[in-house]
Amino acid sequence: MNPGILYAALAYVAWGLFPLYFKQVADVPSLEVVMHRTLWSLVFVLAVLLVRRQWAWMGAVVRQPRVLAAFALSALLLSGNWLTYVWAVQNQHVVDASLGYFILPLVNVALGYVFLHERPRPGQWVAVAVAAAGVLWLTVQAGRLPWIALVLASSFGVYGLLRKVAALGALEGLALETMMLAPVAAIVLGWWAWQGQGAMVQGDAATLGWLLVAGPLTAVPLLLFAAGARLIPMSTLGILQYISPSLQFALGVWVFHEAFEPARLVGFVLIWAALCVYSAEGWWSVRRAEPARL
Repeated sequence: MNPGILYAALAYVAWGLFPLYFKQVADVPSLEVVMHRTLWSLVFVLAVLLVRRQWAWMGAVVRQPRVLAAFALSALLLSGNWLTYVWAVQNQHVVDASLGYFILPLVNVALGYVFLHERPRPGQWVAVAVAAAGVLWLTVQAGRLPWIALVLASSFGVYGLLRKVAALGALEGLALETMMLAPVAAIVLGWWAWQGQGAMVQGDAATLGWLLVAGPLTAVPLLLFAAGARLIPMSTLGILQYISPSLQFALGVWVFHEAFEPARLVGFVLIWAALCVYSAEGWWSVRRAEPARL
């Protein structure tokens, strides 16, 4: 089996279970949680780099403005995605967040078509159209765009695209992204602590412990995802991605008991149908290609 499939699958399982973690720090504002995630992720990644003595890439990157600009953009997308997701979980929108990651595979198809010149097959375009109908239905029912889902899907879709074509590997890329974000996080957290505010001053030992754990919990799935994204096509990433929103949806409905009106089910069913069409078409294409390879 392509190891990229295993890496990506493990990343998606971890992300699917993330609501359980963010509920443990529900008393900490979402922006502060994101800053802690950034800071402790950098500490964890730097420790890994230190153990592996993997520093040579830094000198080369500093001399490449285009690489720095690309990773500055991916860092902004990553932080925006984190903030939206943490806010959604803390404000009882886990089901809405899961919708974003149900849409993401189809966003990957569109991004692959536009930027990587991948040519989706007719069945894949049908899946995209059906999913778009599902989003339209949810928009009509709510009277507004499902902004949480759309922000999560678009931000992480573009982030995945940037990491797929990135000049750096998974570990180095995440180190550079967190290096760009960490100074701001450290200054803001330090200022809040100086003012006697924030979890570092007001939080109990359990809360501080959960925030420190954010480092490895954030970095390890991202490293797995970035490593997997470089080894498998965007379309394969889309199929594996179903793991994460399925777990999130189950947690939102059956563990956190979020409201789920029957009318919304129609939109979700359309999106699930699109994913079924997309998966079945991909499986059939692979089966048809096997005899040709033999």
